[in-house]
Amino acid sequence: MLKSKTTINHAEVTQPVKQTTQSTADPLISSDSFVRRHNGPSPQEIDQMLKAIGFSTLDAAIEQTVPASIRRDRPLNLPQPASEYAALDRLQKIAAQNKIYRSFIGMGYHDCITPPAIQRNILENPGWYTAYTPYQAEIAQGRLEALLNFQTLVIDLTGLEIANASLLDEATAAAEAMSMSYGLCKTKANAFFVSQHCHPQTIEVVQTRAQPLGIEIIVGDPQTFSFDRPVFGVLLQYPATDGTLYDYRDFIQQAHDAGALVTVAADLLSLALIAPPGEFGADIAVGNTQRFGVPLGYGGPHAAYFATREKYKRQVPGRIVGVSKDTQGKTALRLALQTREQHIRREKATSNICTAQVLLAVMASMYAVYHGPEGIKRIAQNLHRLTEILAQGLKRLGYDIGSAPFFDTLRVELGSKSLEEILAAADSKQINLRTFDRTTVGISLNETTSVEDLVDLWQIFAGTADLPFTVEELAGEAKGEFEAPFARTSEYLTNPVFHRYHSETELLRYLHRLQAKDLSLTTSMIPLGSCTMKLNAAAEMIPVTWPEFGKIHPFAPTSQTQGYQTMFRQLEEWLAEITGFAAISLQPNAGSQGEYAGLLVIREYHQQRGEGHRNVCLIPTSAHGTNPASAVMSGMKVVPVSCDDQGNIDLEDLKAKAEKHRQNLAALMVTYPSTHGVFEEGIEEICQIVHTHGGQVYMDGANMNAQVGLCRPGDFGADVCHLNLHKTFCIPHGGGGPGMGPIGVMPHLVPFLPGHSVVDMGRSQGISAVSAAPWGSSSILPISWMYVAMMGAEGLSEATKVAILNANYIASRLGSYYPVLYKGKAGLVAHECILDLRSLKKTAGIEVDDIAKRLIDYGFHAPTVSWPVAGTMMVEPTESESKEELDRFCDAMISIRHEIEQIELGQADRDNNVLKNAPHPAEVAIATDWDRPYTREAAVYPAPWIRDRKFWPPVGRVNNAFGDRNLVCACLPMDAYSEA
Repeated sequence: MLKSKTTINHAEVTQPVKQTTQSTADPLISSDSFVRRHNGPSPQEIDQMLKAIGFSTLDAAIEQTVPASIRRDRPLNLPQPASEYAALDRLQKIAAQNKIYRSFIGMGYHDCITPPAIQRNILENPGWYTAYTPYQAEIAQGRLEALLNFQTLVIDLTGLEIANASLLDEATAAAEAMSMSYGLCKTKANAFFVSQHCHPQTIEVVQTRAQPLGIEIIVGDPQTFSFDRPVFGVLLQYPATDGTLYDYRDFIQQAHDAGALVTVAADLLSLALIAPPGEFGADIAVGNTQRFGVPLGYGGPHAAYFATREKYKRQVPGRIVGVSKDTQGKTALRLALQTREQHIRREKATSNICTAQVLLAVMASMYAVYHGPEGIKRIAQNLHRLTEILAQGLKRLGYDIGSAPFFDTLRVELGSKSLEEILAAADSKQINLRTFDRTTVGISLNETTSVEDLVDLWQIFAGTADLPFTVEELAGEAKGEFEAPFARTSEYLTNPVFHRYHSETELLRYLHRLQAKDLSLTTSMIPLGSCTMKLNAAAEMIPVTWPEFGKIHPFAPTSQTQGYQTMFRQLEEWLAEITGFAAISLQPNAGSQGEYAGLLVIREYHQQRGEGHRNVCLIPTSAHGTNPASAVMSGMKVVPVSCDDQGNIDLEDLKAKAEKHRQNLAALMVTYPSTHGVFEEGIEEICQIVHTHGGQVYMDGANMNAQVGLCRPGDFGADVCHLNLHKTFCIPHGGGGPGMGPIGVMPHLVPFLPGHSVVDMGRSQGISAVSAAPWGSSSILPISWMYVAMMGAEGLSEATKVAILNANYIASRLGSYYPVLYKGKAGLVAHECILDLRSLKKTAGIEVDDIAKRLIDYGFHAPTVSWPVAGTMMVEPTESESKEELDRFCDAMISIRHEIEQIELGQADRDNNVLKNAPHPAEVAIATDWDRPYTREAAVYPAPWIRDRKFWPPVGRVNNAFGDRNLVCACLPMDAYSEA
């Protein structure tokens, strides 16, 4: 495991999990109280749906769906289910074990103030946190606008020309910058220079990313590095991790002269006062927006930012929101350029990151909207001024803090004082400082810092409560401003959106206007295949904003985070029991990160056994697009495996490929149930074939919602699997993030789980960190803890059964209108089904996108479109939807089929019809001129129940091609949003 020079003293943390018998819940609590609320269908509705698909009992249906050879014959060993009240009470007692200290540790994480209006109206609002990724732009205009604000915030403050809609964290954003620089490099250089002044977790994650790609990382001092050594890029920290501000202009010029691209990891708040990276030559800027109103949360989730030059727009990782227009010429937003790049380019994708931290990016953007440029500057000036006052006081006390300029962080030489003495005094005041070495500590102030905090800090270093000066004496020496060459002179946040909503009343109305433009689970079911948009219960969400979870620094000593450690340990045990694995790592903070981490663990396992030459990864052609991208990032060569006509892995092709590459076979990546929505009967044989030829089996856990309680990947042959906690385990999608993608592994892989250079996780053989924080996005893990605690073993199994029942009910109702493409041996699907729409193009000229857009008029988000098979829809209803809602969706799809039939019969125009013109916004419906060959009522009220619950799309169909040809990814003037 990589080690950093900068470490923080920590106690031992949890070891690999052990299976233990859990305590039971209060016997007076009804065991099914929450289960009945989580699962949508009532017992009576379940009976009706079973009858519709030809079964008398739910278990009978499951027996015909899940292969008997892998079906579990005993219940999971989990705690008895608790009521919502009891689970919250239990978790509150666990949270109380955390100690909320004032953390002045810094390292890219700072306590901040979340404006209550933002906390209540975004973070705690299901209208924002239950929405899905904005792939259907017409029903996502609200969060797309918020993300456009985010991109504008980043562009303005960094001084660069283009920004994406966020990444996972600062460290992984820096690693993405390295990969992008490598791809753009026109020289043959294979080395990347990283300043030793970068945050240690950033250095480690960059090293992790570089190793399997064969990239050499040179960590050194920019002041002494010579470009005689060829490098394709450099990474600098601004301000440096110890707070020092360096003038990088000459160094950047040297880098450019040598053909290298320059990435600057910059503190976004500091850029309100100091010169932005784009103005002194940076090609890429990355960083964290956490201090823009997002709680510490023991490391996340937080929205990283990524900005670059316009000429590199097609190499930017992740998502970009762009401005386009709809069919009426009205300004409309959508995801630009590489919307689903991984599914198009696969192993040639820019990155495996197809996610973002949308909910947190929205919060950060609204923090800037609320405060405006003057408010942001005032916060930054106040923070810098307090740091100047602190520095003056420490100098008066005889401490050396150097003469270099700083923003909010000081490096303090202890002189004759011992480190133990200072840390003990700090602990007595419940203050955390950063330890650089035995003679130096760091202090990073933040938005919450007060004058009283300064007094406490001085007293720590003075060793007495009696100070030889007063704050008033020192305040006159603090300017809160910078001089050349560091002073910022350019304007920022000039767009009207950052000037109009500074009162809470105006902000509240703005947020609700945006929310009303989006379709979330508060509107209707979101039947997305492979995405599992299930209930995110209020009881699960409540703990996220408890200060005992939110106000903890990720590098606080573990002696202060015993509540978190207890929750981690219990959740790991539960997930290990559910999956059949020996241990779980909670570090990966997205499903894509889980894929990457799992493959790195496999890679390390082979290397430790002297078989580092194993680098071939077999991937079925039906796999998620992130699979091949992750394999390439892990240093593996992708070899595709064919699927048969039923959508299953072609066993003969698998055997042939495994035999051909037996000397170099590293892994197989397989999704189960299959990406085609069926339980493959041959999964055990598939795993055995790979093991026989020396490989490991990586299982993509995207479809784990069909397995929980019924079968376990660890039992039927998987060696490692990632779990999408934002799918199966109820963490909400948040409009496209946050996510969590922990991995589970079998015993032989446990030693290689990720460690961390700042926090000793007891994994000396483990791979180095894949995420910035040791336990990923820790503050959203209580959601999954609450879900398992309230459901219990029987509840989780029932949820899985109902999910499978709901999918089969939809397949049964719609099968005679839209053929179901793949079914299992008994004619049943798993928890999702694929509807084949391809024939409609020939018979009626109708594309799958036409049906997707027409569903908006019926008040529904479209299922997953054209994946994994072009021209199809993949439908996943989840267990949380009632029969009434399933019927409403089926009725809509059947009604749309009748509309298509009218085209087929020549009763409706092939080019000018309700599908081709969908969706129909209100301004179209009420327009004075109506020249369409169908009625207004047919356009906007195609079913009787819509009149009581109409969702009006704010725009018509968005012109994606126009937006890509005329790329704009920052805010337009406000009048543009009302132009026709």
